[in-house]
Amino acid sequence: MALAAVLAPWVATHDPTAQSILQSYQSPSTTHWFGTDEFGRDLFSRVVWGARPALTVGILSVLVSMIVGVPLGLVAGLKGGWVDLAVSALVDIMMSFPSLLLALMIVTLAGSGLHMLVIAIGIAHVPLFIRLARGSTKQLRELDYVTASRTFGGHDSWIIVQHILPNVIGPLIVMATLGVAGAIRDEAALSFLGLGIQPPQPSWGNIIRDGVSAILSAPWMALIAGFVLALTVLAFNMIGDSVRDALDPRDIAASIEKDERR
Repeated sequence: MALAAVLAPWVATHDPTAQSILQSYQSPSTTHWFGTDEFGRDLFSRVVWGARPALTVGILSVLVSMIVGVPLGLVAGLKGGWVDLAVSALVDIMMSFPSLLLALMIVTLAGSGLHMLVIAIGIAHVPLFIRLARGSTKQLRELDYVTASRTFGGHDSWIIVQHILPNVIGPLIVMATLGVAGAIRDEAALSFLGLGIQPPQPSWGNIIRDGVSAILSAPWMALIAGFVLALTVLAFNMIGDSVRDALDPRDIAASIEKDERR
């Protein structure tokens, strides 16, 4: 899917925005592999080009979430006190809204477009990274090597960079991978509602929306785009599970023990 997004100009067989009313609602064929939509646009080309905003929003919004959420979580977990209480209160407020609803509110107030989707979905997922970084830091700050570093005059920033962050980076990577799948779903949902990528630019969400309106006459539109969306989300979830298993200390310890026995 990533290669299709990068190589979209060469993978797509037609211009994704070119219209031909005489060819509207054509079923899949050798000329139009996924059929055409109500304006005669080639659906395969639109699905291929739709991978670009999906993956772009998915990856960049997770980066926004990490850039904002991880430092807040690390500082709150290490400092404790009123800082921890303030960050926890912020997380509780944001978690009271479903991520899609929070992103919907931001897009409604600030406007649509690719950059606003990245910011809105990124902010909506910030609490997940704050909670993960904060919880892990609160456990690590009680360990002996962190206490020893503080005893010898280690500054909080030094402790975070040298001792805390290297030990929480594994769970954060897993959360980021799974977060991309959630961000792709949110982008498709917002585009389906008309608040994401705007026509005629292709997006899996607006392709599904157009397909739902013609589900009886052209069921392939919604089914194909929905299948591609589900497949992409499943792929990122599987990657996240694999990364989590690879970074699981218990699995690593078992592998080392097995090698020693050999």
